[in-house]
Amino acid sequence: MIRRREFITLLGGAAAAWPLAARAQQTSGAARIGFLGVSTPSGVEARLRRFRAGLRDLGYVEGQNIFIDFRWAEGNYSRLVEFAAELLQLKADILVTYGTPGTLAAKQATTTTPIVMIVSGDAVSTGIVASLARPGGNVTGSTFFNPELSAKRLEVVKEAHPPARRVAILLNPGNPINAPVMRATEIAAKPLGLELLSIETRRSEELRITFSRMNDAGIDAVGVTDDTHFVGNAKMIGELAISNRLPSIGFTEFAPAGGLIGYGVNLGDLWYRGAFFIDRILKGARPADLPVEQPTKFEMAINLNTAKALGLQVPPTLLARADEVIE
Repeated sequence: MIRRREFITLLGGAAAAWPLAARAQQTSGAARIGFLGVSTPSGVEARLRRFRAGLRDLGYVEGQNIFIDFRWAEGNYSRLVEFAAELLQLKADILVTYGTPGTLAAKQATTTTPIVMIVSGDAVSTGIVASLARPGGNVTGSTFFNPELSAKRLEVVKEAHPPARRVAILLNPGNPINAPVMRATEIAAKPLGLELLSIETRRSEELRITFSRMNDAGIDAVGVTDDTHFVGNAKMIGELAISNRLPSIGFTEFAPAGGLIGYGVNLGDLWYRGAFFIDRILKGARPADLPVEQPTKFEMAINLNTAKALGLQVPPTLLARADEVIE
């Protein structure tokens, strides 16, 4: 049985006309989108469907009035700037990307071509935009407060497993959002009486060794950050957490993939919303004048099958707050 509540409300804003948008109206009348993929296509397959649905609902038909060129870094963040440059050479009218590494790479590649970040973790603290209301430059899109979210996850996993004392935070060392995430998480850990251990891994084949390190370190629970590498390997991470008897918490898709708890924003909705920014820019809006949006609510999913496999009784008070319960 699944229980679910709709949760997301996005902030909007008006934008001034942008004369340079005429460059998007090429001879063919079609716009060209350069999509800078941070992970693999399969790792974001469901989200990509939502993105394309957003474009269709706004009247864009691929191969007719819009063309999308894809480049996939497959988790190799060092190639992102190179791929962004390739997309620009293809005369992309707009670069579209997701995640902090992808957005920073796109920003490094161009200061003039509009960039739509489908989502990033705290775009202000990482220097992607000047502010949410007035982003400035050539970047707009959606962001969320990744550090505060990661801190809240500590509270939730502690409530689910009160005996927890040592919690591992799974990080991809190539993601610039790690520093603010760990600062916020460490602050949250102190009143909860938790000791944190940051564990870095950037490749799928390293995950089994990573979880062995957690066992050796006496870890009681694991928090999984929102890095796209982990999103693409959510099922494997969930299975490894179960086999190592570790309660786990991560992004919203983590619980359906086998993790104990998913807590975060509905990223599928943000990918759908990405089409809005593309549409506004193609119709004349300047990215600098399009306010960056952020979710105002979060959702929680709990996988009771995973809880049973761990021999864990999830408190009824926590179950009552869940938007989705998987049984």
